[in-house]
Amino acid sequence: MDRFKLAACGLAAAVALVGCSSGQVSQMATQEPAVNGTSANLGAIALRNVHLRADQVTDFVRPGKEVELIFQASNSSPDEADKLESITSEVGTVTLTGDTTVPASGVLTVGAPDGQITPLESVEAAEAAEAKVALNKPITNGLTYDFTFKFEKAGEAKVRVPISAGEAPRRGDAVEAGGHGGGH
Repeated sequence: MDRFKLAACGLAAAVALVGCSSGQVSQMATQEPAVNGTSANLGAIALRNVHLRADQVTDFVRPGKEVELIFQASNSSPDEADKLESITSEVGTVTLTGDTTVPASGVLTVGAPDGQITPLESVEAAEAAEAKVALNKPITNGLTYDFTFKFEKAGEAKVRVPISAGEAPRRGDAVEAGGHGGGH
């Protein structure tokens, strides 16, 4: 009889635990892609992975420093190209260089996202679009900053842009030569 009661209690506990997760939103349904930046849509243009790349070694990245604005703009129009005319921000003056045309059904990549291999001796590399921000205000990790993107056809969009420190090594990533230690 005691075995029966014990088995019944175990079954009841299992059913109760299973019921705890029913009706909840899946964690996967709300996860964002593993990229550094943010995104925005405006007309046929989709801005993706928009972020500032800035090495922050003190509390703030100080005014007077120049940082990179990195992003990708995709054009979903099958027959009409667009052009990025300007980017403005209260944290600094944004300078665009290179070709900022977003081809029909194409992509404009501004800057080199972390981990992307860039060609060393290529005509495309010489004409690649870049956006540099000459800071007039301090910026710091953990906050976002307003940038306004103005396209010839799609119009304007304000985007809240975060900072990425780039591919700097994290604490604990450096493993001394000779293995794991600990004498295993």
